[in-house]
Amino acid sequence: MADRATPNLPSRDFGTTEAFYGALGFECSWRDTGWMILTRGTVQLEFFPYPDLDPAKSSFGCCIRLDDMPAMHRLAVDAGVPQTNTGFPRISDPRRELSGLDIAYLIDPDGTLVRLVQNA
Repeated sequence: MADRATPNLPSRDFGTTEAFYGALGFECSWRDTGWMILTRGTVQLEFFPYPDLDPAKSSFGCCIRLDDMPAMHRLAVDAGVPQTNTGFPRISDPRRELSGLDIAYLIDPDGTLVRLVQNA
């Protein structure tokens, strides 16, 4: 297996987190009361329980680099993730950043910022 890193993210409720990411194509590959792992192809997100997390004060985040970021964005919108500037969850429209990268910003139900980055 190649070296890799997996983000460890908070979840106030594993069921809610699994349902949210499940609508984006992630499947649960491990879950007990203290840890949950969701996978989508080669992308893996790991979650730990954080029942008292205030999403408005969360500073958690990660990037998912995608060969077809617009497809993931459409999937989120089609799944009903609101396209707004406030609230949890939400998603922004993709845009070209000063870095030259096309990025959409997804905020999950726990306030985690997931940057959806188009691979070059």
